[in-house]
Amino acid sequence: MNVHPIEQESYRILEERIDLTGLAPLGRAVVARVVHATADLALARSMVLDEAELEMAVCALRDGASVVTDVVMVAAGITGRRARSFLDQVPAGGPATRSAAGAPATRSAAAMRLAAAAHPSGAIFVVGCAPTALVELVDLAAAGAVEPALVIGLPVGFVGAAESKAALRASGLPAVSNLGERGGSAAAAAACNALIRAAANGTDRG
Repeated sequence: MNVHPIEQESYRILEERIDLTGLAPLGRAVVARVVHATADLALARSMVLDEAELEMAVCALRDGASVVTDVVMVAAGITGRRARSFLDQVPAGGPATRSAAGAPATRSAAAMRLAAAAHPSGAIFVVGCAPTALVELVDLAAAGAVEPALVIGLPVGFVGAAESKAALRASGLPAVSNLGERGGSAAAAAACNALIRAAANGTDRG
């Protein structure tokens, strides 16, 4: 794979500023790509991931797993694999819906219900914007309605982001997340891109 000189220089600077050698290969690839995409070194210190779960996700991608996102912005940032958000299937200002837990649902949560119904088993779910979408996915999994191959949960914000990621980690689902309020669409897409690249390379090293 040809790497643009700007990307090479970015990774060189990254390696000067933070030491990721203590991470296993896929974890290092994911964290490095997230930091490269965001220029946020703090994310390297807050990421939570498991190498065995990343290996299983790479295998799922090689086997053709679908990639589903909470919003179009995240889908647009994913390269090398078609990704889809179901948000456009939920009309703005449409009739109120209920979440899996029975509470009023946001559009993002309603879209996640549609995504889970369309991909009940084996998909990679990537959430980078909406904490309510991540909470909905966790609730749907708890109810047995969806079984993701991996959940990349990196929503950003002061309201619900940290809590939604804590709920993901507590759920026992195979996951990539981080501690705190940081995250975002670029971070979530980058984490997924690292795994897609590993699947394409066939190296399990990103």
